[in-house]
Amino acid sequence: METKQRPLRLVVYTSSLALACLSVAVGLALRGYGIGDLLAVACLALVAAVAERSSVRLSNTLEISVSVVPILFAAVLFGPLAAMLVAVVSMILDLPTTGEHPYLRFITHTASRGLTAAVAGLVVLQAGALASTELTGLALASVIGALVVEVLNVSFAAITRSLRGKARLTDLARTAIPLSLASVPLYAPVVALLAISYRSVSPWTLPLFLVPALAAQRLFALYQGQRRLTEDVVTAYERLERAHLSFATALVTTLDARDRYTAGHSAAVAVYARDIAARMALPEEQCQLAYLCGLVHDIGKIGLSAGLLEKPGPLTLEERRQMEEHSAIGERILSKVDDYAEVSKIIRHHHERVDGHGYPDGLQGDGVPLMSRIIAVADAYNAMTSDRPYREAMPSRVARLRLAQAADSQFDTAAVAAFEAILAGATETYRRGQRADFSLEAQNNRVQVRSAQAV
Repeated sequence: METKQRPLRLVVYTSSLALACLSVAVGLALRGYGIGDLLAVACLALVAAVAERSSVRLSNTLEISVSVVPILFAAVLFGPLAAMLVAVVSMILDLPTTGEHPYLRFITHTASRGLTAAVAGLVVLQAGALASTELTGLALASVIGALVVEVLNVSFAAITRSLRGKARLTDLARTAIPLSLASVPLYAPVVALLAISYRSVSPWTLPLFLVPALAAQRLFALYQGQRRLTEDVVTAYERLERAHLSFATALVTTLDARDRYTAGHSAAVAVYARDIAARMALPEEQCQLAYLCGLVHDIGKIGLSAGLLEKPGPLTLEERRQMEEHSAIGERILSKVDDYAEVSKIIRHHHERVDGHGYPDGLQGDGVPLMSRIIAVADAYNAMTSDRPYREAMPSRVARLRLAQAADSQFDTAAVAAFEAILAGATETYRRGQRADFSLEAQNNRVQVRSAQAV
C-alpha cells in the first residue's frame, strides 16, 4: 500500500511545486520585476545550463556544480525574475531519461530551483537596500543570497528524499550541510566580485570569471573520475587477493586431509612468515605475500607417493630424495595458476640454504629469494615444535637455539633475528603454534570476513 501511495505523493508534491513556481513567476512579473539586461541574462542561463550538465557526482544522491554562481549573480544584479529564468533554463540540458519517474524528478528539481532563485532574489534586494553604499550592498547581498540558496537547496532535497521513501536523511545531512557551509565562503566572494566588476568596470568582465569557473568544474570532474577509477582498481585488487587466499586455503585443506600429522602446519607457517616479514619492516604487500607463500609452501607434497608422509620411522635415502622433490612439484603446480609465477618461484626455493647446500638448485646467499629465506625459518621452527610420526615436538627454547646455531649457514641471519625478537615477547601458545588464529579454519573465516566487509 505504501509503495502505491508513494508515486501519488510525488505527483501531488511535484504538481504543487510547479504550480507555485509558475505563480511566483507571474506574480513577480505583475509586480513590475523585470529581467534586466536580456543578453547578459541569456549568457548567464547558457553558462548555468552547461555547468549543470557537467555537474560532479559526489554520491548516489548528491551532485555539485558552479551553476549556482550565475543564478546568484542574476539575483544580485537583475532581481528575482531574472534569477528564476536562469535557474529554470539551467535544467534544460539535464533532462533525465532513466531511473525511477525521471520526468517527475526533472520537474521537481526545476521547480524547486526556480523557487529558490526567486526567494534568493527577493532577499538580496532587501539586503542590498540596507547597505550604505552600492559596493557594500553588492557584497552583503552576495553573502546572504548564497546562504539562502544553500539552505533552500538542502531543505528541498530533504523533503524530496523523504517523499521518495529515502528514510536516512541523516546521511544527506552529513554530506550536504558541510558542503553547503563550505560553499558559501566560496560562492559569495566570486559573485560579489562579478557584480562589482560588472557595475564598476564593464559587462565584458563577466566571461573572464565564468569561463575559468567552468574550467575549474571540469577539472574537478576529471579528478572525481580518476579517483573513482583508482577506487575501482583497489577494489579489484582486493578481490583478487581474497581469491588467492581462498584458492590457497582450498589447496591446503586438501593436503591437511591427507596428512593428519602436518595438519595446521601450513597455516602456522603462514602466520609466522607474515610476522617475520613485518618485523623486518617489509612493505604490507610483501607481508601478505609471505603469508600466502607460507600457506602453500608444502603444496607439492600432494604429488608424493602414498604412505611417504605418514611413514613412522626414518626415511631411506631414496625416500628422502623423493621427499625433496616436493618443492619442485609445488612450483610446477602453482606455475599453472594465473598470477602465481612469483609464488611458485618462492615455493621452489624454500628449502635452499644460505651456504648453498640446500635443494633443489643449491642456491646460496642473496641468490635465494628473501621470501624463501623467511619461509625456511618459519617452516623449520614449526616443524621442530610440532609432533611428527617419528618424534615428539621439541620445546620452543630448543628449537630457537637450533635456529640460532644454524644462522648464516642454513638460515638467513636477519630472518632468524627477527623471528627470535618476536618469539622472545610472545605467549607460549604462539610459540607452540596453538593460538586460535593458527588453524586453517580460522584462515578460512578470515577470508570470508574480509569478503563480507568488501561487499
